[in-house]
Amino acid sequence: MAFNTELDAALEAAFAEATELYRARGFQRRVGFGRRPALINVDLANAWTRPGNPFTCENIDDQIIPGVQALLAACRRNGHPVVHVTTCYQVTDVDSPKTDMGLWHRKIPVEIVAESKPELWAIDSRIEPVPGEQVLVKKRASAFHGTYLAGFLRANNVDTILVTGVTASACVRTTLCDGLAEGFRTIAVKECIGDRVPGAVAWNLFDIDAKFADVEPLERCIGYLDEVGLRNAA
Repeated sequence: MAFNTELDAALEAAFAEATELYRARGFQRRVGFGRRPALINVDLANAWTRPGNPFTCENIDDQIIPGVQALLAACRRNGHPVVHVTTCYQVTDVDSPKTDMGLWHRKIPVEIVAESKPELWAIDSRIEPVPGEQVLVKKRASAFHGTYLAGFLRANNVDTILVTGVTASACVRTTLCDGLAEGFRTIAVKECIGDRVPGAVAWNLFDIDAKFADVEPLERCIGYLDEVGLRNAA
């Protein structure tokens, strides 16, 4: 606990100094909310949300799941598209040239989320998809890389993506970066993004907010989803 407190204090001091530098150089601009949102939940599957796995993340039960539940409720009452993203692999033999893991297994143990173990890559039952919501399986960090996500969003006239999930340092970050590159307004929902390593969430959200997306609080995102839902229904 003392280490985390000291780390938080050190990060806050670093962020204050970096903010001055960034603003002086024209960073930290706002991409803003658009008119047609979608919710993208990245890797909120059991291998990441339940204890005892190599990918298990922190603050899932007390913060991230309740926050995502509130976002889902807002999307469902307003008819906004929802995409649940997970990761799994058909060929988890690390020596096979036919593996769909690419070279990622040389860095992290992605072989645990084998297609044959749906109990690991299934979306957490507390935020279980309902009919009409997409469940997208990715093979790389970004939810856009090699998937139909951008096409699906454009077909639904989406211009804004609200991104939640894990991890801040990898799959969430790359999804936000690619989302901006694909032409979508990118919103990172602050309380609904997690990681495994102390400081990783705070640092990545600060840096993402400076360069690739607007980091917005949960309550503001829920208010936006309701406001734009009423506007589009009018």
